[in-house]
Amino acid sequence: MAKNIIDDPKRLNGVEKAAVVMLALGEDHTELWRQLDEEEIKEISQAMSSLGTVSSNVVEELLVEFVSGLSNSGTIMGSYEQTQRLLQSFLPSDKVDALMEEIRGPAGRTMWDKLGNVNEAVLANYLKNEYPQTVAVVLSKIKSDHAARVLSALPEDFALECVQRMLRMEPVQREILDKIEQTLRVEFMSNLARTSKRDSHELMAEIFNNFDRQTESRFVAALEERNRESAERIRALMFVFEDLSKLDPGGVQTLLRAVEKDQLGLALKGASDSLRNLFFSNMSERAAKIMRDDMNSMGPVRLKDVDSAQMAMVQVAKDLAAKGEIMLAGQGGDDELIY
Repeated sequence: MAKNIIDDPKRLNGVEKAAVVMLALGEDHTELWRQLDEEEIKEISQAMSSLGTVSSNVVEELLVEFVSGLSNSGTIMGSYEQTQRLLQSFLPSDKVDALMEEIRGPAGRTMWDKLGNVNEAVLANYLKNEYPQTVAVVLSKIKSDHAARVLSALPEDFALECVQRMLRMEPVQREILDKIEQTLRVEFMSNLARTSKRDSHELMAEIFNNFDRQTESRFVAALEERNRESAERIRALMFVFEDLSKLDPGGVQTLLRAVEKDQLGLALKGASDSLRNLFFSNMSERAAKIMRDDMNSMGPVRLKDVDSAQMAMVQVAKDLAAKGEIMLAGQGGDDELIY
């Protein structure tokens, strides 16, 4: 029994449309395949193998759509992978690798500009294994405020030795400076470019923060059974509603001013007694009484609505923290307070 002929392009998804176009273009346009990555080739190939018969009208319509998109949209999408493939078509592989490492590394026109955008702890961790004289040259070439933070992150005795070298330092010969730059580029920047990807646990913590409570609990419990260490790292990185209990009184009052009152009441319906009391104690007696009355008058509320209100409050808190208006737990580096 013959397969049905596809006579309507709306029956095809994006990958299937691409498969039709690539089949229609044939073997004379293999250059297009070279522009695709392995996963794209796999997806289109699988779609090709199960397409069946496509009517000539559909093929013509898709080719017109394809050509029109190329000529009219003027839109292209760039990526590291696309850039690398393009460079490899006319440059030696070692040159391409060096260029891509430069691109992926910290921003800046010169080596010293780039170093100025490297986290001081990361830079200090590298420099502590270098000669004090080399470190002195590096610190003398970057901005003074950044140099100060790097020095404070180095072991004290080593940092003092570097300071003494800087005090006695004479103008550095161009050849020595070039050699230091080359060493930094080869040994430090290239490794930094390869290892500066965002920590996957941090990314998953942000995703888990956006789950509702039941989904979050389900995923964390399932992950604990398979990989307890990862589950604990993700939980430690997550900032959840109950973590608002760690805000100081000033932070609570700032948050109260920024949150809508009906949202606050709904969020507190699902809060622990201690967290409720923290918020009530930072309101006036009259405002706290009105809030309690409003919460009582709500009656039973859906867990989904409470979760939504609590997530919204957490997001407001994060926005305030990003502006420097409040301090969330774990953001200060040193938790000790000085009065």
